[in-house]
Amino acid sequence: MIHPASSTDVRTRIAVAPGDGIGPEIMAATLRILEAAGAPVDPTPIEIGAKVYARGETSGIPQNAWDTLRETKVLLKAPITTPQGGGYKSLNVTLRKTLGLFANVRPNKALSPYVHTLHPELDVVIIRENEEDLYAGIEHQQTEDVVQCLKLITRPGCERIVHYAFAYARAYGRKKVTCMVKDNIMKHTDGLFHEVFKEVAKQYPDIESESLIIDIGSALLAEQPERFDVVVTTNLYGDIISDIAAQIAGSVGMAGSSNIGTEVAMFEAIHGSAPDIAGKDIANPSGLLNAAMMMLVHLGASEVAEKIGNAWLRTLEDGIHTGDIYHPDRTQEKVGTQAFADAVIARLGQKPQTMTPWSLPHQAGPIVIPEYQRPKRKKQLVGCDVFIDWAGKDPQEIGDRLTELAGPQFKLKMITNRGVKVYPSGYPETFCTDHWRCRFVSNEAIIEADRKTYPPVDFSALLTLQQRLHGAGEDIIKTENLYAFDGERGFSLGQGE
Repeated sequence: MIHPASSTDVRTRIAVAPGDGIGPEIMAATLRILEAAGAPVDPTPIEIGAKVYARGETSGIPQNAWDTLRETKVLLKAPITTPQGGGYKSLNVTLRKTLGLFANVRPNKALSPYVHTLHPELDVVIIRENEEDLYAGIEHQQTEDVVQCLKLITRPGCERIVHYAFAYARAYGRKKVTCMVKDNIMKHTDGLFHEVFKEVAKQYPDIESESLIIDIGSALLAEQPERFDVVVTTNLYGDIISDIAAQIAGSVGMAGSSNIGTEVAMFEAIHGSAPDIAGKDIANPSGLLNAAMMMLVHLGASEVAEKIGNAWLRTLEDGIHTGDIYHPDRTQEKVGTQAFADAVIARLGQKPQTMTPWSLPHQAGPIVIPEYQRPKRKKQLVGCDVFIDWAGKDPQEIGDRLTELAGPQFKLKMITNRGVKVYPSGYPETFCTDHWRCRFVSNEAIIEADRKTYPPVDFSALLTLQQRLHGAGEDIIKTENLYAFDGERGFSLGQGE
């Protein structure tokens, strides 16, 4: 069961991370506003980020901070700085994955005319899968020329985030959910996400659904954001379009986000730590304040969140602006971080006069994600892709050599280089590196009628094949078994195959 929680007057202990750069300043401003508004929270500071990295903790978070997070289960976090260079992991990614924060929720709403935007009607929520995809961070250098990054997409991960997106839309009175993927190219990874989206959409007949390829989807989001309501997508795409939506709404510096898991939730501003302006009392605390309001809704303190939200809007309306949103025609008073917080506090209990007052949309109760049920399918080994490091340039040469080494049980079905088929019948114009994918399948009759899969093979025979290749001097850098599930091919064809 995940947010929004039911209302309660009980003060809740929360973990608070002041962060780095401008983090301590905007956190101080935000906590002052929460206290003045009567927010039922009891902040417990934790130290994470630059100072922890400097002590030699490569994760950026010490054990006592983990202990506090597990006790409080709620974190309000200011931006942190991850040192550049090898050996340091992104703390944000570590927190999201370690704590199972599978859903990143980024509301974006125009604040026109007080914050400049070309899209005054923009009101879109980006819901991003938060744990998988290329952010798994599994990378290898395999040859002198080639490095790889594994893109991991799981069915349970897809089901959780898609269910969350539709349930969020229903709970918050949203009308449509749009899926953005690139499954015209990545037919198995993005294809799985799209397949799950279509399956789950059928369970929410009251919510309109649509799917777009991520490239045209991003372009439409930038040009016509009014056509979108809730967007759900994978980790990398979501990271990119979240910033697009925030920027065209007016400013990345104004947006907050929530990171939701089944046990723990984290709330943060989306901007960086901005060390160049740290300590100058000029940073805008609005992003962290918006995150704090999302946190209050999560904790059931919706009325306090509404009070703060309306005071914040009234402050913007009254022309009390920090330097990042200053405009001579709209700003009445240019203020610093703490003075902006003072202005919000002074307006607690007031509502905006021209902008729509901040209020909670319709809510149908807590968002519940169904537990994942793993399907039972027959899995068969049908071949193996053997990746070879070879500095030669003629695909025919390596193809002829491997065909002889395949033996009586196997057939060399194809060789690709950077995904493009170069053997048999490649093209001389194709540029080849030193990284060759060699597909071996059963030497029995290949099923070509529907190209779904190949006949099953024996694993021990594949190991013998690899030993034979190694004994002949082939430099095997990786192998990838090929499987069929219920007779359906579980791997991509080579480009041009």
